[in-house]
Amino acid sequence: MEPLALLLIAGLMFAGAALYATVGHAGASAYLAIMALFALPPDVMRPTALVLNILVSALATWRYARAGLFDWKLFWPFAAAAVPMAWLAGGISLPTATYRSLLGVVLLLSALRLLWPKPIRALGPTRAPGLPIALATGAAVGALSGLVGVGGGIFLSPIILLLGWANPRTTSGTVAPFILLVSASGLLGNLSSIGALPPELPWFALAVLLGGLVGTSLGARRLSPGRILYALAAVELLAAGKLLTS
Repeated sequence: MEPLALLLIAGLMFAGAALYATVGHAGASAYLAIMALFALPPDVMRPTALVLNILVSALATWRYARAGLFDWKLFWPFAAAAVPMAWLAGGISLPTATYRSLLGVVLLLSALRLLWPKPIRALGPTRAPGLPIALATGAAVGALSGLVGVGGGIFLSPIILLLGWANPRTTSGTVAPFILLVSASGLLGNLSSIGALPPELPWFALAVLLGGLVGTSLGARRLSPGRILYALAAVELLAAGKLLTS
């Protein structure tokens, strides 16, 4: 990889990790969008995004747990159903065209989530979901996450917030460990994909860890990522358009 391309990718990944970590996410959809823009092959994209996700979500889990934002009762039904489904789906190798289309749709949904009006964060009283609903939600999120190569936060967080199952800060603290387990499970489901990890991975890892440190610090202090989220949404929209039209 050319040094300039490496620098650009690492810089964008740093920004993506910082922005996503402010809300307890690990940034896999951003990493996939960035790699898609630079035309990395799908067999490299999925395992790379999952490895980076594991690093950032582990950091976010530690930071948010220390801040007292983790809710075990909310977490365990989602994780119990999602982890095995992510493992099963992680072992499925989709045709390139199918993967690109599915990833394009996921990135589009992620971008729309970032552009969602602010009232989504101003929910009233919350109530935890019933066990069957939580298990079904976790299973669906886990399966889709394993197929695409994300941790599921971009799906689970908006569901929790829209349905009033938890407040925004508790959602961030609970989704972080969910992402960690689902990412690890998806990667374990297809261990052979690790052979496709790029030699530039250490640089990408350093970038996202630094970004995660910045983002979790901001999130723990209740600072908003602000308008810069729109820039990240624009990157994902651009990548989604490229994947869905090529």
